[in-house]
Amino acid sequence: MFTQLERDIKEVLIPVWQNDWNRFARDVLKVDLDPEQKEILRAVQTERRVSVRSGNARGKDFVAAVASLCFLILNYPSKVINTAPTGRQVISIMLAEILSLYKRAQSVMPLGGRPLVDSIVFEDTTHYLLGFKAGDKAMESWSGFHSPNIMVVVTEASGIDDITFNAVEGILQGNSRLMIVFNPNRLQGEAYRSTRSPLYMKFRLNCLNSPNVKARKIIIPGQVDWQWIDEKVKKPGWVTPIDKDSMEDLDFEWEGKYYRPGNLFRIKVLGEFPTEDEDTLVPLSWIEAANQRYVDLSQQDKFNLIAQAEFRLGADIAGMGTDNTVYVHRWGRFVEKIQVDSSRKDTVHMETAGKIKNKIEKQGYAFIDTIGEGAGTYSRLREQGVFRAISAKASYGAGGLTDITGERKFYNMRAYLYWAIRDALDPSNDFNMILPPDDELTEELTVTKWKTHSTGAIIIEPKADIKEKIGRSPDKSDALSLTFFPERFIVDEGKEAPATKEEYGFF
Repeated sequence: MFTQLERDIKEVLIPVWQNDWNRFARDVLKVDLDPEQKEILRAVQTERRVSVRSGNARGKDFVAAVASLCFLILNYPSKVINTAPTGRQVISIMLAEILSLYKRAQSVMPLGGRPLVDSIVFEDTTHYLLGFKAGDKAMESWSGFHSPNIMVVVTEASGIDDITFNAVEGILQGNSRLMIVFNPNRLQGEAYRSTRSPLYMKFRLNCLNSPNVKARKIIIPGQVDWQWIDEKVKKPGWVTPIDKDSMEDLDFEWEGKYYRPGNLFRIKVLGEFPTEDEDTLVPLSWIEAANQRYVDLSQQDKFNLIAQAEFRLGADIAGMGTDNTVYVHRWGRFVEKIQVDSSRKDTVHMETAGKIKNKIEKQGYAFIDTIGEGAGTYSRLREQGVFRAISAKASYGAGGLTDITGERKFYNMRAYLYWAIRDALDPSNDFNMILPPDDELTEELTVTKWKTHSTGAIIIEPKADIKEKIGRSPDKSDALSLTFFPERFIVDEGKEAPATKEEYGFF
């Protein structure tokens, strides 16, 4: 037997809420969405596909959680699938938000069902909400999710591959919804294409439009606030001051001044894609500017730069009969020279160790790639008591290391080291790196590609792929990257030195 409340809900209120999801969100879920979130929820109610790109902490996952419960409760029977690149994103972000809303709603009206860590299940097994990591499901298993009412919500959609989206396509039949939410950090994939496709209703959540930012006080707890934006405006590399008269499309005013967003500000604040060709490590214009700074140096300038900085030698060691040994001499922001040693001797480790020892005899550190031939040279130096020779394996983990902004993380040490070159050359960071003109180095840096792993970490193109494209090993860029080996890994007489405040070697 139904109670009078249950009859009223079923016969009167459900039809009203089915026609107005925002009212259901207010009445039952007890949430107060901001105007842009309400617009997104209205779109999900009526449109088959909705794409939401967003800045950080702008509420994209929250409105996706609200939409998931609206669809689940107001359509019977229905299946709602929540997925993401990682299990943490599914369970700790999406499902945690959904279950919190669901339990709150249970105090308002009887919903039935049983909330679990990764799902909400009902006695009717054709009706449920389920969350899982995208990679945990084989493509063919998606076919089991068919239902007359089905919704798929993909969070951090930039990290989902096309194979998964193709599987999702196969179940979007009948009364179906696809909602994808993401930070726009990749210029490829379905998330990127959704912002240009006529199949999607498209939204962009700009942090500058958050009620908390506009009011300069907390209106909606958990959303981005004014102070966070102000910190990013003041952070090196995030924005560039401009004149009001030169303002373009995404330029903005902040506290009476005008700014042009850098790529991180575009992604994390404005919810917009970067302007750069995402997969190119270093634009040619950055290298050319660094080359020109070298050409413009006087001898006195060189002397001053050397006197003011610590010496760092990057040594990419060649084996017998393969590639070249390359030495990069760097003093702070000044790369003094790039030396190529093509000698081939049976005593290569002894000869090379002697050269390195001489270079750092008075000061500085030598960073040696000890994967392969460099291991022998490094061992010889240690035998000779040269403790300022550092084993700098590109395969080391990069846990705890970030880029110059403190935001990007890296898949391994090689990715960290190569990104350090990029940051040092990026004009928005004001490091003003000085590079001697070298066509081979320029080619190596501009052909090297990068991408974002599904976890958000940066990955650099494999060395073998670069070698195939340019017909040689990228020895010069490898040697240059070694000079950015982080301070906290430096070993002094066999003991690890304390981590410095600045993780980068070039500070």
